[in-house]
Amino acid sequence: MKRVFGKVEAIFDLVYLSGALTIGIMMLLTSGQSTVRLMAALMALVLVGGDSFHLAPRIYVIFKGDEPRLRSALGRGKQIASITMTIFYIILWNIGLHMFSATAPMKIITFWTSLVYISAAVRIVLCLLPQNKWYERYAPVSWGIYRNVPFVIQGMIVAGLFYINRNLLPGIGLVWLAVVLSFLFYIPVVLWANTNPKVGMLMLPKTCTYVWLLLIFMLL
Repeated sequence: MKRVFGKVEAIFDLVYLSGALTIGIMMLLTSGQSTVRLMAALMALVLVGGDSFHLAPRIYVIFKGDEPRLRSALGRGKQIASITMTIFYIILWNIGLHMFSATAPMKIITFWTSLVYISAAVRIVLCLLPQNKWYERYAPVSWGIYRNVPFVIQGMIVAGLFYINRNLLPGIGLVWLAVVLSFLFYIPVVLWANTNPKVGMLMLPKTCTYVWLLLIFMLL
C-alpha cells in the first residue's frame, strides 16, 4: 500500500533520527559535571532508540514495499515507541525536578511526581495489552484513546512544571510550549488518522517539536 507522504516522509524520518541522535551524542560528550545535560542526552537517546523501532520499518516499506510482510515489525515498532515516549517524559519530569525542586514544597513535588509515575505505569500497561491490535493496519481508535489518556495527563503535568518555572532559569522558558504543541499535533492523529490519513501529516510538526525540545537543552 502506498503511503500518504511517500519518499518525503522517509527522508524526513531519516533526517529526524540522524539529527536527534547527533544532538543526544553531542550532549552526552559535553555533559561534563552537568546532571541536566546528561539527563537530556539520555532523553534524546531514548527518543531516538524508541522511534527507530517505529520508523525504520516504515522507511523500508516506503522504499521497498512489501508492507504485509513487515506488519509485525511495524506494529511492534509502534508499541515500543509508545512505551519509550512515556519514559521520555519521565526523564523530562526529573530534569525539571532537578532544576526547580528548590522552588516548591516537598509535599507538592511528591504528589505530582507520584501522579506522573502512576500515569506512566498505566500507560505502559495499556500499551502491552493485546486489545491494542498493534499488528493490524487500522488498530481500534478506542484503544488509542485509552492508552493516550494517561499519556496526555503525564505530558500536561510535565508542561505545567516547566510553565510555572519558565522564568526562573534562562533558556528553558519555552519547554512547556514545545510539550503542549507536541500533544496538540498528536491528539488529532490518534482520533482521526484511521478515517482521514492526511491527518497523519501532523506527525511531522509533532516530530519537529521534539527536535526543538532537544535543541533547547543542548543550547543551555
